[in-house]
Amino acid sequence: MVVKIKDKRTVFLFIGIAVALLIWNLDLPGLSLVGRKMFSITLMTVIFWAAKVADSAYVAALFLMLMLIFEIAPAEEVLSLWTSQTVYLVIGAYLIAAAVEQSGLGERIAYKFIIHFVDSYRSIIVSIFALTFLLSLIIPHPWPRAFIIMSVMSVVIENAGINKKDASKIGLTVFAASIPISMIFLTGESTLNFMTLEFAGVDLSWGRWFLYMGAPAALAALLTMLVILKLFQPDEEVEINKKQIGQRLLDLGMMSAEEQRTVFWLIVAVVLWMTDSFHGVELGWLTLTIAVMMSLPVSGDILKKEDWNQVPIKVLIFLTAAVAIGKVGSLTGMNQWLAEVVLPAQTPNNMLIFALMTAGISIFLHMFLGSVIAVMGIAIPAFIIFAKSCGINPLVPALFVYTAIGTHYILPFHHLNILVGMGKENGNYSEKSVIKLGIPLTAVSLITVVFEYFWWQLTGLI
Repeated sequence: MVVKIKDKRTVFLFIGIAVALLIWNLDLPGLSLVGRKMFSITLMTVIFWAAKVADSAYVAALFLMLMLIFEIAPAEEVLSLWTSQTVYLVIGAYLIAAAVEQSGLGERIAYKFIIHFVDSYRSIIVSIFALTFLLSLIIPHPWPRAFIIMSVMSVVIENAGINKKDASKIGLTVFAASIPISMIFLTGESTLNFMTLEFAGVDLSWGRWFLYMGAPAALAALLTMLVILKLFQPDEEVEINKKQIGQRLLDLGMMSAEEQRTVFWLIVAVVLWMTDSFHGVELGWLTLTIAVMMSLPVSGDILKKEDWNQVPIKVLIFLTAAVAIGKVGSLTGMNQWLAEVVLPAQTPNNMLIFALMTAGISIFLHMFLGSVIAVMGIAIPAFIIFAKSCGINPLVPALFVYTAIGTHYILPFHHLNILVGMGKENGNYSEKSVIKLGIPLTAVSLITVVFEYFWWQLTGLI
């Protein structure tokens, strides 16, 4: 078999292995042997992820197995995600999203919204953000929300005869809007929001998350919308035939019993999510329980056995590996060593400077590593250790890092929400359009972090 050395994936396969072997056998002062082993396979994994040597889930699985094979940490630490609520919230979120989509409820809500509020290109852009916000309360994952909204926007695009260039601008807006709005509510992003709390080692109620992140995320969403309206103006005027949209709504018929049951369980879910500080039950247990109730006769009969296919095992494996970077990295001393080597010797006395430094370094790492979760797994533990000497709440550096990289992207691979929307069958936008939007959004990320500094002083987090 001839190895194609010119192939990028093959080149980075060997680069990753070489880096791992070098670090494994290198004497790094202050880092133990087990910490060095962890650092070596972590670097290899990050290189594989960034260069797309294989699908991210395969790389993640390799990383997990290497930690177990070389006994870097016990299985209960390597696979700790599966003993936490987060993984079950993700599973429940995908199942609930499947129920909303298959019952037709999401499409019905979107059509009604368009009939009442959409009449121009500008109103289409605004309505995408408004719909994303509305659906973020009832669908706890950004991808299903975006695809539901995109399916409705496809009808609007066809109905108004919008040209391909303007249609791609609308498609990009659908997936770009999903990023900042997902941060407003704790359950708006069942993956990244909860992963941030996992990395920080902090339990936060739904209401507390909204208090700390609601306003900053809303600001990021507003600024993102204004940037889109400024940069992506329509080439042609848009005229929407609301009668045709109304006909689509009529074709759905009266609200079915299945939709009514879906509405009931969504109301139950939202109420329980919002009141978690009172009843004290973890959101993950509640979310999966509600999804199960949607499958039972009498109470639901909405979800079927094939709906389990909506739960992506590759996402769960990737999340397990990302959490293990932070968890095992802390256990082996790797995170402490990285904090001492990479970060300044002293924490800045000025918290605003600390915020900007945290954001700047995190964005720099994100530019090269690409994966939001991978950067979170490295940066959040390091900055928590860095800030610990000053008695700073670990939630502060964790949310600074998350805000900076969670709203940042230049290329599609920098954020999965943007990447999943690529292609003719999805948002139909190009990499060039993503770069055009992503460059000014870097400033939006930094502005949001600065706003958080002042906002958290008002809310008592700082």
